[in-house]
Amino acid sequence: MSDGVVAAEMRRRLEAAFAPSVLEIVDDSARHAGHAGARPGGESHFNLRIVSSAFEGLSRVERQRRINAALAELLAGPVHALSIKAETPSN
Repeated sequence: MSDGVVAAEMRRRLEAAFAPSVLEIVDDSARHAGHAGARPGGESHFNLRIVSSAFEGLSRVERQRRINAALAELLAGPVHALSIKAETPSN
């Protein structure tokens, strides 16, 4: 399945910022239809799993802060909710 426009932009920004070895972006918008922030075309609610050595030595909170900063424009616009699982290759 190919990424939608928003997911593709998320992927581009995350790859540029963190050079991940694993990057999984799942559009979970269908499960949130009718809820706040849901858009008719989807791409409003995502689950993210990212594995990067760039997260070595960072707390879970700091990893999420850096991801949120990399995706700030998207989080202020089309992305209503983002569940993040950020790992290092060793965990």
